[in-house]
Amino acid sequence: MHLPERFTPLWRPPPGAAAAARWFLFRGGSLLVRTSGSRLDVPEVAAGEAPPLPGEEIRCIGTWGETPCFAAQAGPGELPDGLTLAPLRALFDQLPDALLAIAGRAAQILDFDRTHRHCGVCAAPTELGDDGRARRCTRCEATSYPRIAPAMMALVTRTGPAGRELLLARGTRFNVPIYSALAGFVEPSESLEECVHREVREEVGVAVEHLRYFGSQCWPFPHSLMVAFLAEHAGGEIACDPGEIVDAQWFPVDRLPMLPHRLSVARKLIDFAVSEARGGAAPGLRGEAALRP
Repeated sequence: MHLPERFTPLWRPPPGAAAAARWFLFRGGSLLVRTSGSRLDVPEVAAGEAPPLPGEEIRCIGTWGETPCFAAQAGPGELPDGLTLAPLRALFDQLPDALLAIAGRAAQILDFDRTHRHCGVCAAPTELGDDGRARRCTRCEATSYPRIAPAMMALVTRTGPAGRELLLARGTRFNVPIYSALAGFVEPSESLEECVHREVREEVGVAVEHLRYFGSQCWPFPHSLMVAFLAEHAGGEIACDPGEIVDAQWFPVDRLPMLPHRLSVARKLIDFAVSEARGGAAPGLRGEAALRP
């Protein structure tokens, strides 16, 4: 998910009064959304009005155009008419993409506050520091910033019996038969490229070469940064790690299985490889240009 172009990340409220404000209120990991027929929206209130529910740990997360956006944990109480709570994953294609991306930033900031209420060094309570960017220990002054967990993603390709083919796998965590590119978290002291080689070898038993950077994407579940590569098959037969992979196969580009959601970098990576195989994508297209919807 990518923040919209008109969104400016902030850690403190902008100066001056605004005509309205967006409130990204969470309760138990679910976002408060307004229902209007089949359309969902994030509540917006006029200047001086209270949010739809009382909020705790209120944080400014930025401005969308001229409208400031706030995140908070929603307090107890019944939901007002026309409002409901839904997990972020359930809001794909239900909430506008721009609002879903901003909600991802809100969720990550609130998750950081929730998991860093006490110092990891001395266990004393923490408070906001560095203008809201961090949490500082009230006793030893150790400072923690939001953690981002880098994870690589690799789409392995080859020229096989059916022409250009993609190595796609179904992970053990998928409840539906979705096939995707391979992915895994970067380990300490490991480069992204080293992670690609290791994860591909561990998950499906093949070797790769000719890595090409594709692009990156924030994935707020809860705080990952997906870094995507294309890689060419260099040898070896598929041998799945049963703890990670249910099934992996070589799929011709014109006979693909069920794929990930359109907003995921995995889907954009697969779509790019298919287009490239058909001669419809520029070989040098990478990064932001490749990721824009």
